[in-house]
Amino acid sequence: MKVGLFVPCYIDQFYPNAAIATLNLLKKLGVDVYYPLNQTCCGQPMANSGYEHLTKNCNSLFIQNFAGFDYIVSPSGSCVLHIKDHLHDDQREQDARNIRHKVYELVEFLTDVLKVENITASFPYKVGLHQSCHGQRGLHLSSMTELVDVPFSKPMQLLNQVKGLEIIELTRPDECCGFGGTFCVAEEAVSAKMGKDRVEDHLMNGAEFITAADMSCLMHMEGILKRKNSQVKVLHIAEILNAE
Repeated sequence: MKVGLFVPCYIDQFYPNAAIATLNLLKKLGVDVYYPLNQTCCGQPMANSGYEHLTKNCNSLFIQNFAGFDYIVSPSGSCVLHIKDHLHDDQREQDARNIRHKVYELVEFLTDVLKVENITASFPYKVGLHQSCHGQRGLHLSSMTELVDVPFSKPMQLLNQVKGLEIIELTRPDECCGFGGTFCVAEEAVSAKMGKDRVEDHLMNGAEFITAADMSCLMHMEGILKRKNSQVKVLHIAEILNAE
């Protein structure tokens, strides 16, 4: 199995440890991982802002970097969803179609492809799980609790395998953090209030760490935590699943 590691630009610039943990975790699980050095932004920020017509070069470069892999895996639900829904190329549409079917967010790759049932990780802390909107509503990594009698969560399925980790129960497990990509720029006040509410739910229920499959949501909440002078930290789920 030959896997291409897709590292979103904001993770590359601000949270490289999430990418490193993803790489090491996949290697630990016996996956043959490659990192195309010429990859850049997938084009999601432009598309979210109404400028998808300007993403053609991003699409072409993405195909150039990732065509030919058995799977493409990324530690970012939002970027993966963008590729699944928006990757097209007039010159290489068949390659684009193949990539759209082969790209996976890390958690869904671990649960749906590798079918991991025994994570050899240890993380003895109280952890709050944030179900990011792109992951939950776009990639269906978890069910929306108000719509089902027996909810499921692929991130929770993996976290429950980590030795010593205690998942805290949130009052509003499905609530958006307010980041929303460029939404946090265009609607700053609304975004900040939503983020404060989301963080408060974790704090009120005793979280020592907040984790998610989307580092963008965690980045938003980390800023709020720092402004509160809180000791609670954020960690991408890959960093917890790779902890020893």
